[in-house]
Amino acid sequence: MTDTPTEPAVQFRDDVTVELIKHSASDSDVLWAARVSTAGEQSLEEITKDPERSKGLINFLMRDRHGSPFEHNSMTFFVSAPIFVFREFLRHRVGWSYNEESGRYRELQPVFYLPGEDRKLVQQGRPGKYEFVHGTPEQHKMVSEAMESSYRQSYEAYRAMLEAGVAREVARATLPVGLFSSMYATCNARSLMHFLSLRTQDERARTPSFPQREIEMVAEKMQAEWANLMPLTYAAYNANGRVAP
Repeated sequence: MTDTPTEPAVQFRDDVTVELIKHSASDSDVLWAARVSTAGEQSLEEITKDPERSKGLINFLMRDRHGSPFEHNSMTFFVSAPIFVFREFLRHRVGWSYNEESGRYRELQPVFYLPGEDRKLVQQGRPGKYEFVHGTPEQHKMVSEAMESSYRQSYEAYRAMLEAGVAREVARATLPVGLFSSMYATCNARSLMHFLSLRTQDERARTPSFPQREIEMVAEKMQAEWANLMPLTYAAYNANGRVAP
């Protein structure tokens, strides 16, 4: 007797996952790249022996937008988030590399996004001049119930097609963009700064940004990892209006 495959339990999440998988990124990478212009090749000890000078050089590079020294580093993140977040990520192409899990080659798991209670639901104002405000309890209840019902129905249809022998690449078309996917994303500090300038809202920013909250959640976690790796660069970025050099 053959066992019938057990259908995975549907899960709902209101958060995202960001993990720094590997990196070659430090403030000394910026100093090393910048000082070759005037001093030629130098040892790491020589480059970093004067902390105040290092801080001043990084701030100068950021302020005057000498950007290339910030490219000589690398960070690879594992990201798990709703598919619609990844579609926004693809706006960022320069200095980024992506590899996402494939619904052609593996069965997709039923993990779906539900906005948390703190997620602002209502848009007020006209395009280009609007804000989001908290919804009513009734609106939050409506959103949760409608999404849960839609997610369950779409995943049941997906599984039914797979069990009927339909190819994964065809069956996945029934799944919504609220499904969680995962990817590796690799960038350098310069490309990350540009991403953060658009995908975070910060009072220190010279140019205001109005990101969708879900991609901002990812950006905030990336920013925290980067700030630990390159504190002088991060401080200079904030001090100079959060503008990518």
